Amino acid sequence: MTVPADVLRSAVECCLDVHLHPEPSGAEERTAGVLADRLAADGYAVTRGVGGHGVVGLLRRGEGPTVLLRAELDALPVTEDSGLRYASTVPGVSHACGHDVHLAALAGTARLLAQDTGGWRGTVAVVGQPAEETLDGALAMLRAGLYDLTGPPDAVLAQHTAPLPAGAVAHTDGAPLLAGTVALDAVLHGTGGHAGAPHLTVDPVVSAAAAVLRLQALVARERAPAEQAVLTVGRLRAGTEANVIPDRAELGISLRAFDEGTLDRLLAGVRRVLAGEAEAAGAPRAPEVTVRARSRTLLADAGLTGELRDAHVAALGGARVLRWQPATAAEDFAWYGPAGAEVHGAPGVRLAYWMLGTVSASARREAARTGVQVPGNHSPRFAPDLRPALETGIEALTAAARRALRARTPDDPARAAR
Repeated sequence: MTVPADVLRSAVECCLDVHLHPEPSGAEERTAGVLADRLAADGYAVTRGVGGHGVVGLLRRGEGPTVLLRAELDALPVTEDSGLRYASTVPGVSHACGHDVHLAALAGTARLLAQDTGGWRGTVAVVGQPAEETLDGALAMLRAGLYDLTGPPDAVLAQHTAPLPAGAVAHTDGAPLLAGTVALDAVLHGTGGHAGAPHLTVDPVVSAAAAVLRLQALVARERAPAEQAVLTVGRLRAGTEANVIPDRAELGISLRAFDEGTLDRLLAGVRRVLAGEAEAAGAPRAPEVTVRARSRTLLADAGLTGELRDAHVAALGGARVLRWQPATAAEDFAWYGPAGAEVHGAPGVRLAYWMLGTVSASARREAARTGVQVPGNHSPRFAPDLRPALETGIEALTAAARRALRARTPDDPARAAR
């Protein structure tokens, strides 16, 4: 398919606007307004403020499936260093994970589906989700009654930028797409004092430094080699001056694995390591470990994925539809499906999710020549090849939505299974 020039131009304008004015998780008021206003102008019934700054747009066209299309609103606390002419104007915040591309592709798809007055029947639910980066936006929207607004969807679809060739998409072949994750905040306590009299203190910086190294052994030496897992200390904060030993050190820890049991063992190991370092240092108090957020492994529905892969081959051509290997990146999309059934009460919801390429041919050639990898998601230098990535994102999401909206007969096994 070809995206009409006016729709693509509008989507590019949306993406540039959002990229210039990024908002961090939980503060996406302006970004939500951009999406909500566009949906309203295209004839969607819009509800704002769902689970924070969440946006829901509904377009109903008679009897048929309900298909939910989701993109994220939030940006990252990353200072942009991309060199783009439209770089972030907000200090310390940028769309370094491609959520601006997702959102603009969603807006473009919503417009195309609204303009297609005879090509589908059912309900399209367009969702702009806040707070994905903190892993609590999906659950917040579901707890706020998202599926009461939309009705239990027959399918929930989303896509995510990835370091693949711009113009391509990628699906898994029955394997997980992304890992489950646990986000932790930890505090190691000490007794502060003068840097020149360390013997009168308990230095939590030394304990934290030792813990960072010891924590890596949870993956290297306490996990079976076939058991994929990642432990990252992404934040270590302590002290204010070189001549002052602080009384606390804070750590932000990310755990990732494809098995819930593995995550549980890693979490127990983190608690044990931190407690051991605190005891070894003679800390005045036991460490505090708080689970800030948790999300499940993202596993798309195999049958729906097969249907949508076929739709993408038809829309894009087989050479542009690639295979995706499981990655230990993570997000909270799994909660919209069976993993979140206890929250939303709809265990039969099917999920589909694919990766969207962003890397230009010139960037790939340069990387091959120099051996320096193209900056990926969460890098300050993340810079998608915008026009082909966005056009493909609109094509892929629109083709997938139209395929999922096809009416099924009452004895369809897929529907009966729900």
